[in-house]
Amino acid sequence: MKMQSLGAACTVTGSMHLLTLDAAAGGTRQLLIDCGLFQGGEELEARNREPFPFDPRDLDAVILTHAHLDHVGRLPILIKQGFRGPVYCTAPTAALAETVLLDSARLQVEGYRQDVRRARRQGREDEVPPPLYEEEDVHRTVALLRPQLEFGETLRVADISITPQRAGHILGSAYLLIESAQGRLIMSGDLGNRESGLQLDFTPPPEADAVVIETTYANRTHRVWADTLTEFRDALRESVRLGGKILIPSFAIERAQTILYTLKELMDSGEVPRIPVFLDSPMAARATHEYFEFGDELIPPVRQALQNGEDPFRPSTLHVVPTAAESQRINRYDGPAIILAGNGMMTGGRIQHHLKHHLWKPSTSLVIVSYQSPSSLGGRIVAGTDSVRIMGEDVAVRAKVHTIGGFSAHADQDDLLAFLSTAGKPHVWLVHGEVEVMEAFVPVLEQEGMKGDIVPDRETVDLTGPGFPQGRPPGLPTPEGRDTQRSAGGE
Repeated sequence: MKMQSLGAACTVTGSMHLLTLDAAAGGTRQLLIDCGLFQGGEELEARNREPFPFDPRDLDAVILTHAHLDHVGRLPILIKQGFRGPVYCTAPTAALAETVLLDSARLQVEGYRQDVRRARRQGREDEVPPPLYEEEDVHRTVALLRPQLEFGETLRVADISITPQRAGHILGSAYLLIESAQGRLIMSGDLGNRESGLQLDFTPPPEADAVVIETTYANRTHRVWADTLTEFRDALRESVRLGGKILIPSFAIERAQTILYTLKELMDSGEVPRIPVFLDSPMAARATHEYFEFGDELIPPVRQALQNGEDPFRPSTLHVVPTAAESQRINRYDGPAIILAGNGMMTGGRIQHHLKHHLWKPSTSLVIVSYQSPSSLGGRIVAGTDSVRIMGEDVAVRAKVHTIGGFSAHADQDDLLAFLSTAGKPHVWLVHGEVEVMEAFVPVLEQEGMKGDIVPDRETVDLTGPGFPQGRPPGLPTPEGRDTQRSAGGE
């Protein structure tokens, strides 16, 4: 039972894990678990253009854990390079993946055209790399999606059994129990925060020989939900008193829906004044429609509202903003208003236009509800910089900045230990985390009687083998020699 991690090894982005399993009838089977896009600095994103170290035509299947771009974003590249097999996933993941991939293709094409225009002035337009893929590539990818994964039901791929269970991270997210002649393996995908404001908790896993587990927040615990809600409410109240715009950068899947639901609850109860709410994210608006069809994954109050024919994601003052022209008109609106726009780390999207217009005003409030990579625009604002460069212009940071940390859709250390508590004493392999976070988690696992090992980047490991001394693979950089670049995952 061997695995080569070609993404989300010693980082939190680009999830891709190649499993090689011996078949009962002889030979081997190759399964690719996720096929995500690298997001972050130039060095990380350059890996999206590297060739796969395997022949895509040799894969028996691709299995998706969920629809976030850092888990599905390289699928069209895989198809362009020859893969024609099935891509198994849950029905919500199939629906959301199409939305996510089409948006990714559109942004890549737009970015390419802008880069060519700039390069043409310098006579070097031939040096601009083309988009990784375009819309037609996404349509070919979507044709291969097989939404046949059902929580608790076993799917056979050749002579390998795959049983998905609810992961509680976003709509449709699953972890995988993979059973073969070599034993029982759990691939966690991304696991949810058990105090999520929207998703049901993950299903406790069965005993397994090995677990490959995400470790995004394996060195910390989240603020409890009641305290998060109070902090968010108080930030909104203070922001309304300032009389300016309230900017909430948000990711389009799960975070936007959680914030909309929370705003509706706070306004309906009178805890927050009813001021205009602008959802300035067409992708979030499209994704929200899927929550109506698959509401059985959501917490009871949301599920009950959906069953009653209500819209739990629509505050009474909500305005959905479909076009860029309408987005620009919001900035001329007089008076306090909440603007919920993508993207969550402020590295692109419509939120940048609103920041450019309002970040320099003391009456503006910036309410941050998502993880901010230190190197991102949002990370620099959180660190307290006096000014930032947005769309080619230096903008002073005079807005009131609120950082609300408890909205995370990822499991924290307590959640991860709760997940592992029903899995027996498996060999635990750590992925989807920064190295220092995983290093802190290894001794915690040891205290629980489990062997923990950090999965090396792009090297093959034997999942049922002895692992590494102190859980560190050879060549793992020490803290003083480590590249400080951070990936843009974690949500």
